Amino acid sequence: MSDYLKTGYLNTSDLEFPDESVVKQHFVAVTECVQEIPCNPCVESCPVDAIKMEGINGVPHVDFKKCIGCGNCVAVCPGLAMFLVNIKEGKGRVSLPYEMLPLPNKGDTVNLLGRKGKIVGAGTVISIRQIEKDTTSSIITVEFDDPSLIKVVRNVGVIRNE
Repeated sequence: MSDYLKTGYLNTSDLEFPDESVVKQHFVAVTECVQEIPCNPCVESCPVDAIKMEGINGVPHVDFKKCIGCGNCVAVCPGLAMFLVNIKEGKGRVSLPYEMLPLPNKGDTVNLLGRKGKIVGAGTVISIRQIEKDTTSSIITVEFDDPSLIKVVRNVGVIRNE
């Protein structure tokens, strides 16, 4: 495990990640949760029992073959540590939690940001799912040309032409 407590971010090598054959079938959840704290909404929200933890203080592990990519875990994770990844028709797709205002619009071009907050490319917003009507929390799905970026993209920066 990298020294994420000093750097503030994980490295791709620290993650459990599904085989490409799985992410080409449908969206699959990946977790970047490393906090051993009493928290399990991702486990409780999974309708197919694809997320497991060893005790309430464990870290979640996703059974990629069971996961149906519903996004419930992304919607309920208080640490914003769950993501959905997919490769479709040669393009990468990531669904990620987003709590900033203003929200981008479907069809907008956005900067793709990696774990360090640096721009790693550009993508297009293909969907926005509002989690609750009384909050600004949403799940944004972005699509981009380089499918290898599904392991890297963890946020977006909205490009405004104002």
